Amino acid sequence: MENRRVFKNLHNNLLELEEHMYPLADVEKPNVFRNLFPYDEVPKIAFNDRIVPHNFPDEIWITDTTFRDGQQSREPYTTEQIVTIYDYLHKLGGPKGLIRQSEFFLYSKKDRDAVYKCMERGYEFPEVTSWIRASKKDFELVKEIGMKETGILVSCSDYHIFYKMKMTRREAMNHYLSVVRECLETGVAPRCHLEDITRSDIYGFVIPFCLELMKLGDEYGMPVKIRACDTMGYGVNFAGAVIPRSVQGIIYGLITHAGVPSEMLEWHGHNDFYKAVSNSTTAWLYGASAVNCSLFGIGERTGNTPLEAMVFEYAQLKGTLDGMDTTVITELADYFKDEIGYKLPSRTPFVGKNFNVTRAGIHADGLLKNEEIYNIFDTEKFLNRPVLVAVSNTSGLAGIAHWINTYFKLKDEKAVDKNSPVVYRVKEWVDKEYEGGRVTVITDKELIEIIQRACDELEISLW
Repeated sequence: MENRRVFKNLHNNLLELEEHMYPLADVEKPNVFRNLFPYDEVPKIAFNDRIVPHNFPDEIWITDTTFRDGQQSREPYTTEQIVTIYDYLHKLGGPKGLIRQSEFFLYSKKDRDAVYKCMERGYEFPEVTSWIRASKKDFELVKEIGMKETGILVSCSDYHIFYKMKMTRREAMNHYLSVVRECLETGVAPRCHLEDITRSDIYGFVIPFCLELMKLGDEYGMPVKIRACDTMGYGVNFAGAVIPRSVQGIIYGLITHAGVPSEMLEWHGHNDFYKAVSNSTTAWLYGASAVNCSLFGIGERTGNTPLEAMVFEYAQLKGTLDGMDTTVITELADYFKDEIGYKLPSRTPFVGKNFNVTRAGIHADGLLKNEEIYNIFDTEKFLNRPVLVAVSNTSGLAGIAHWINTYFKLKDEKAVDKNSPVVYRVKEWVDKEYEGGRVTVITDKELIEIIQRACDELEISLW
């Protein structure tokens, strides 16, 4: 007891006793938590009602995996596309660099060309980092390019250690530590990706392993980062849920018992159970400074935590965007659609074609009176996306005029009002559609065609 350090927790002003009492449990048989993860049943969420305190870091930020995990689920980006997206990420992150890093594969020539071109940009943020497997062969690529930091895959569940790697926990730990030590010896900062942490033995393997990683960092005087990877999306943010599924329980254990500082701790989530965003926010709230994301959530299986979602989570938690330029999100969505040919689902928050389009007649009436009634915030200001009202049998002349002005971005003297002859022509066509028995809203494509036809017949131009 005498050798344990007593220190003051600056977040709650209480004295705490440093406890590191978790040796490696080198089991003979894998612990796959069959009671929580019966493969022939839906996974179970169990509770023990052990509550951990909020531990919101002084600083939080976002890291990006669009060019790594995001690229594993789609055709590879071209070098030019990667550089363009990287430029957008730099602009989106703002002057404080709140999109702190972006990670890349190094395996193909195209990947390495993109890395060199992005590094040539000279941006402080996002810092260009890499991802490798825990092998010395992969590490040679990192040294060759001259990376300052690299991610290293260190799978931590017994599913991976016993079934994939065919090792014991002790063998896996020793293997991982040897690769991390090699990183440190050549001056490269390691970022350890603890794959499948939400099916891992947290106190029997993860925390003892991270304690050894922290010791290595102290020995070499270099930071060793920990990325907690919810690879299968099993994490939950419910108070009192048991580990390994409890996000806050994992973060608490890593900080309190493994001694990982908040600024060295990162959460990487997947969306298999629709919890990627809420779990990432929870990781922030309970002590992780970084959350790892992919643009539009594009990633393995159901995808990663959407980067644009965490931009707005940041603003809601901090009360400020801290200089992030959120209009870039719309520019990126347009780039993916127009240049890359990627189709975003129309109802995707913030970027989908219909995310701020009101279709219900009674809602449209409210919007026309005051858009705050049915719009989440000033979408025109933050996303350069004015709120839209879909046209139906309840829209009226004013609703049609509103649709034309917002869709075609007509303002001031170019804007049309409800007395415009074009608006009357469109209204006549809409009325005939519903008189004929139509029950669905008018599509954008139909409206564009009828507006163009009306303009041609009236020999006028709206744009």
